[in-house]
Amino acid sequence: MSLAFDQVRRIDGQLEKLHWAETASVQSSPVLTSASVAISPIDDSDNRTPDANRLGELQAAIKLLSTTTSHGALLSREKIQSALVLAKLSDSTVDDRDPSYSARSSSTEQELEWLLVSKAVAQTHGLIIHLLLEQTLPLGWDIWYWDEVLTSSFYLGLYSIQTSPLRLWQLGKYVYADVQSRLGPSRGAITPDEIHIASSAWSWSRFYGLITDSIRDYRLAGPSYRPVSPLMFYRSEVKMKQHKLKTFRELSACGLGILVDEGMNLDGDEAGMRLAKNDKHAWKTVVLKSIALMENVLRNLTDSDFGYHELEDLVFTSVEDDTELSHASSSNDDGSDQRLALMVNRLDLVLQEHLPNHVSNSKRLVSKYGRPSRIIRYWIPTLALLLSSSTLLRIAVNRKAELATWIRDLGATTVDFWNNWVVEPIRKVVGTIRHDKEAEIAIMSKESLRGDQASLERMVVDFARDNPPTSDGASLGDTDLAKVRAKVREGDLTPVLRAYEKDLRRPFMGTVRGNLIRALLIQVQKTKVDVEIAVGGIDALLKSQELVFGFVGLTPGVLVCLGLCRWVAAAFGGRKGRVEEKSSGQRLRLLRNIDRILIGSLPSNNGILPYKDHGMLLCEIHILRQSARRVMPGDIFAEFLGEINELVDLHTGIERQIRVIDRIRWAYHQWMR
Repeated sequence: MSLAFDQVRRIDGQLEKLHWAETASVQSSPVLTSASVAISPIDDSDNRTPDANRLGELQAAIKLLSTTTSHGALLSREKIQSALVLAKLSDSTVDDRDPSYSARSSSTEQELEWLLVSKAVAQTHGLIIHLLLEQTLPLGWDIWYWDEVLTSSFYLGLYSIQTSPLRLWQLGKYVYADVQSRLGPSRGAITPDEIHIASSAWSWSRFYGLITDSIRDYRLAGPSYRPVSPLMFYRSEVKMKQHKLKTFRELSACGLGILVDEGMNLDGDEAGMRLAKNDKHAWKTVVLKSIALMENVLRNLTDSDFGYHELEDLVFTSVEDDTELSHASSSNDDGSDQRLALMVNRLDLVLQEHLPNHVSNSKRLVSKYGRPSRIIRYWIPTLALLLSSSTLLRIAVNRKAELATWIRDLGATTVDFWNNWVVEPIRKVVGTIRHDKEAEIAIMSKESLRGDQASLERMVVDFARDNPPTSDGASLGDTDLAKVRAKVREGDLTPVLRAYEKDLRRPFMGTVRGNLIRALLIQVQKTKVDVEIAVGGIDALLKSQELVFGFVGLTPGVLVCLGLCRWVAAAFGGRKGRVEEKSSGQRLRLLRNIDRILIGSLPSNNGILPYKDHGMLLCEIHILRQSARRVMPGDIFAEFLGEINELVDLHTGIERQIRVIDRIRWAYHQWMR
C-alpha cells in the first residue's frame, strides 16, 4: 500500500458512510452483496420497480472500483474507464437519455449511480496523487546532477562536448530554413539541384556569405547578452535548466498539496457546515468541485512561466469561476441527472484528455530541462570504443594464444579455489560433526606413545634387575619388579637415578666400569616419553576444537565468495538498486528533510503548512514509508503508519507535526539508524 492508496481508502470509506446515511433502512451495502441483488429503499411516492439488471450492472461496477477488491493497489486509468463503461455511464449514454428518464429512474438507481461515479472520482484522485508523487521525486536527481555539473569547470566542458552534436544539428536546421527563406519563401523545400544551380549562378563566395549571414542571425537570435567565455554561456544554460526543474518541482508539490488538502474533502469545513444544515447531498457538491480541482491542476501544472503562488490563485479562481459547477451546485434538485451528467462528462474529460496531456507534457519538460539522455552522456566513450575496435581486435588476434592461456588459467584457478577453499573445508566440517576418523586432527599416533612407554618400562626393569638396590646384592623378586614397573608408569625412575648419582662421583670409572652411559640412555628415553605425553595433551586439545578449526578454514573461501557476489550485484544491479541498499542513512536524511520543511515553512494564520510545503512533505513521507516497510516488523509498521497519518494531516498544525517528528525519532530510532 502507498500514501495515495491510503487516501483513496479513506475517501472510499467516507463515501460508503455517506451513502448509508441516505439509505439508512438498508441492512447491508450493495457493494458488499455479491451473491444477491441488494435494493435500497424506494420512496412511497415511487411505485415503479427498478430494473434488476441495471442494479446488477451498477453493483458490479461499484465492486470493481472499491478498495476492498483492489488488493492494496490503485486502479489504472483504463480500468476506471472500463468500470464507467460497464455501468453504461459514458458521456454519450448520459446525454442520449430521453427527458422522461428522471421520471422512470428509481431513487435506488440514482444513489447507486452517484456512489459509482464518486468512487471513480476517488480512484482518479488517488491516481493523480500517485502520479504527482512519482513525478516529483525523480526531479531531485536531475537537480542534483546539474549541481554536480556547476561545481566543476571540467564537468561544464564535458557537458559542452556532450551536447555539441545537438547544437550543430539545431544550427544546421536553422541555416537550412533561413537559406530556404532567402532564396524564396514560397518555393517550398530546396532540392540539391537548386542548391547547385544557385551556387553556380551566385558564385561560391556569395553562397558562403549567405551561410555566414544565417549563422550570424542564429547567434543574434540567442541570448541578448554575450558571455565572457563559452563556459559562462554553458553555466547560464545549466542554471536555467536547473531553475526550470526547481520551478516544476515546486509546482508539482503545490498541486499535490492542493489535491490532498482540498480534493475529495468530504469531512472538511464546507461539507460539515452544509451537513449541519441538513443538506444530505452536500458531499455531491464536494465531489463535483474535486473534479474541477483535478482538471485545473492538471491543466496548469506544466506551465513553468509562473510560481506556485500564481498556481494556487489560478486554480482556485478557475474553480470559483466555473459556471457549470456553480449552476450545478446551486441546483435545488439534489438527485437530478444534470449534476450526474456533468460529473461523468468532466471525469471522462480528465481521464481521456487532461491526464494523458499532463503526462506527455511532464515527460517533454523533463526531457528538455532534465539531465541529458544516456546517448548524449555516453556517446563519447562509445565512439572512442568504436574507433579503437580495430586496434583492440588486432591485439586480440595477435595475442590469441596468451589470451586463451589466461582464460584457461583463470578457469582452473577458480575451480581449484572452489574445491580447495570451499568444498573441501565444508566436507571436513561435516566430517567433524559426524565424527569421521578421516577428518580428525592428530599430531601423533597413540600407538607411538604406548610403545615408547613400554620400552621405558622394560629398560628400567632390566636395569633394576641387573643392579639390585639391596646391600647384599640379592636379586629382586617378581613383587619388587612389579613395584618398579608401576613407579615407572608414574614417572618415577629412582633405581636409575641412584645409580646415575653414584657413577657421577667418578665419571671416568663410571663410564668404563659402571652404568653411567646406560643411565643416560634411559633418561633420554624418559625425556622422549615426556615429550610425547605433552604432545598428546596438545593433540587432545586440538581434537576438542576440531569444529572451530574447520570453520576457520572455511571462512576465507566464504568471505571471498560473498565479496565477489556483492561486487557483481553492485556492478550490474543498476543505480536504483544501489540507492535502495543505502536505506539506513536514507531514513535519517528523510527525517532531516521533513524537519527542515516543517521548520523552514511560513505557516498561514491558522498555523498550517502552505500547499507547496505540504506537497514536499508528502513526497518525503512517501519515501520514508517505503523505506520503513522493508525493515520494520508488521506490528511495528502498523503503529508507525499511525504516526505517519498524524504527520500527514495538515489541520494538526506545524507545532504538533514537529512533535510527531520528534516522537518518531526517539520511538523508532532502532529502525531509523
